[in-house]
Amino acid sequence: VQLQASGGGLVQAGGSLRLSCAASGRTFSSYVVGWFRQAPGKEREFVAAIGRRGSGTSYSDSVRGRFTISRDNAKNTVYLEMSTLKPEDTAVYYCAADVSIILSSWARADQYDWWGQGTLVTVSS
Repeated sequence: VQLQASGGGLVQAGGSLRLSCAASGRTFSSYVVGWFRQAPGKEREFVAAIGRRGSGTSYSDSVRGRFTISRDNAKNTVYLEMSTLKPEDTAVYYCAADVSIILSSWARADQYDWWGQGTLVTVSS
């Protein structure tokens, strides 16, 4: 599967953005999709993930309650709605997908086989 992340940009603290991860292929609903981010000088970290049919979600503690992950399998797209953004949310955001990943590994970047190219989110204070 090929992934294309989009929707990043510059936003003021407290603002909102919606990221999209568009996928190719007819079996998109077979993939768990996760969002990760990497800030300058820092390691890539887990943000959120969603199950194959959208029935299960997982969030990092740092974004829970502010970000919402969702998917539209008919459009082969996963979304990350980000609100109440903070300067520390500034990072390149990547979407990733895997067909066989188990629930307990959703937060592990090394368990995803497919990655998008990333989209930059900059939150100004």
